[in-house]
Amino acid sequence: MELKIELRKDLKEKPDMSNLGFGNYYTDHMFVMDYTDGIGWHDARIVPNEPFMMNPACMVLHYGQTTFEGLKAYKGKNGQIRLFRPEKNMERLNRSNDRVCIPQFDGPFVVEAIKKLVKIEEEWIPTEPGTSLYIRPFVIAMDNHVGVHPSHTYRFFVILSPVGSYYAEGINPVKIYVEDTYCRAVRGGLGFAKTAANYAASLKAQEVAAERGYTQVLWLDGIEKKYIEEVGTMNVMFVINGEVITPEINGSILEGITRMSSIELLRKAGYKVTERKISIQEVVDAAKNGTLNEAFGTGTAAVISPIGELYFEGESIVVNNGEIGPVSHTIYDTITGIQSGEKEDEMGWVTIVE
Repeated sequence: MELKIELRKDLKEKPDMSNLGFGNYYTDHMFVMDYTDGIGWHDARIVPNEPFMMNPACMVLHYGQTTFEGLKAYKGKNGQIRLFRPEKNMERLNRSNDRVCIPQFDGPFVVEAIKKLVKIEEEWIPTEPGTSLYIRPFVIAMDNHVGVHPSHTYRFFVILSPVGSYYAEGINPVKIYVEDTYCRAVRGGLGFAKTAANYAASLKAQEVAAERGYTQVLWLDGIEKKYIEEVGTMNVMFVINGEVITPEINGSILEGITRMSSIELLRKAGYKVTERKISIQEVVDAAKNGTLNEAFGTGTAAVISPIGELYFEGESIVVNNGEIGPVSHTIYDTITGIQSGEKEDEMGWVTIVE
């Protein structure tokens, strides 16, 4: 498919790259591609990032048929633009699409389109420590019809945003509220997919946690409210008696790219990593008997986020004296080093944008 490029003439004023926050600013251009039944994906283009018209009957507004992804671009000290495992994000987006009946797209083609878009917006890539250019691909249903069925037309976008740390705490440990009332997902549902509804289901509990002074919610399984699943924006790992334990991929949690990368790096470094069911009670018991060494989240937005405190059933559980531990620190340094080019990419994960 041909990729058409239309550049805007009135470029935006760029923000203070040392004070970005997360998701506050957007670059001058975006990628767009359309889908029509009987034709397939067509009209791929890079165009000015501007508002677009939408009919009030547009199906995405009524039935939530939409998916999204998140990845980042970095600029190394040698000036190279670097993407971290973008092909994995495209594979996961296609899995999410399949779950909500959105047609599959050509992953390698979109990766190439993202590379061209990022190259056009090279001056938007921040270089301050802890910053990056966040890349948000997403797909929305475009039929104008009130009636529950898959749409016949879709639009694929990629927008870019220069960002700082996702959490205000940065790499400092965060406080997590263990949610045992609300349910986010169950096996067979949308938990493994990056869909809008999956995240909408988490908002109420997140609001309650924030009111109580906690950064994020740790979800338990939706059936027994017993087994740990994931944090709202991250997969989660626990180091118990030297062993790294993370909830298994079971159909109700997201198969994180950073989770996958962390597991591979930890095993390569000689750590025992186990993917299995782990109950919140096992973690509480380990904290009480002194064998809970560390807890941390993994995700694109924050990369690694140490957990310094868990709140469960009226009790605050302090992890590793509220400090970052050696395992999470090592993984954070390794992944961010690979992303930035400061460490050798022995795994072959980085895609260079030329």
